[in-house]
Amino acid sequence: MKAGVIGAGAWGTALAQLLAADGAPVRLWALEDEVVRAINATRENPLYLPNIPLSDSIEATSDMGALADCAMLLVVSPAQHLRSVVAAAPAGVPLLLCSKGIEAGTGLLMSEVAAQAQPASPIAVLSGPTFAHEVAKGLPTAVTLACADADLGARLAARIARPTFRPYLSDDVIGAEIGGAVKNVLAIACGVSEGAGLGLNARASLISRGFAEMTRFGLARGARAETLAGLSGLGDLVLTCSSTNSRNFSLGKGLGEGQSAAMLMTNRRTVAEGAFTAPVLREAARTAGVDMPVVEAVCALLADEAPLAQVIDALLARPLRPE
Repeated sequence: MKAGVIGAGAWGTALAQLLAADGAPVRLWALEDEVVRAINATRENPLYLPNIPLSDSIEATSDMGALADCAMLLVVSPAQHLRSVVAAAPAGVPLLLCSKGIEAGTGLLMSEVAAQAQPASPIAVLSGPTFAHEVAKGLPTAVTLACADADLGARLAARIARPTFRPYLSDDVIGAEIGGAVKNVLAIACGVSEGAGLGLNARASLISRGFAEMTRFGLARGARAETLAGLSGLGDLVLTCSSTNSRNFSLGKGLGEGQSAAMLMTNRRTVAEGAFTAPVLREAARTAGVDMPVVEAVCALLADEAPLAQVIDALLARPLRPE
């Protein structure tokens, strides 16, 4: 199954490297011409994934039409650009969505956006604890591959599986997507805790209560609890809430140290998806009647609605309740 990857950021490049590990040809679409030239000429993506030698079987291109003969496409564009990117992709080709977020303006998950943009293309979702540089180096991890079509899911899993990259199949597409979207916002909260010097107890408490929020919201949207407790939910949450290798955690750490969200976002080349997902998630939760106080706190900090000390005090002063 010839594969194409749409998006040559760190994660897209790492996935291309994964798919090319056995020497199979992989086409990697990049928006930036300089990324295409660098990959094809030097076998490296110095802009987004430096110091990782790339397989000779990866061919970078900025021509979306070059993906027309691919039997599967991994979509790794930023969540807020997924609609336009998918609309430009070849029609009818199975799409494995690797972007995590909720679309601003519509509140739609990525699978729902892709279904509107390319209604003829079968859709699956890949999510889980996956720092790009570790996957590119061949370090071990496991992921969720969610697809409503079991046969298609099995074919996709067989194509991407490697000795150090283990996909677990699920038919809960909504659950896999909600885990990936919500954990980005919660990682910002944990980064704030780190930057503010609140300690490891506070971080563990945020992860636990954040997971409760993720579960409440997921169940309200039709997800299954066991999906949220799996690799695409709790597994990814633990990873991104524990390391500055997470763009969302790093953003939160800056907020906790007193830097402004506007300055932190302006100085970034890569996207911290949680910053865009947070206000959309807050609105979706309010509409669904789901209480998400950690998400509300992150939104307040991102929008500079209240100072850090006030936001922390408000969380700690919430009425006591059963767990």
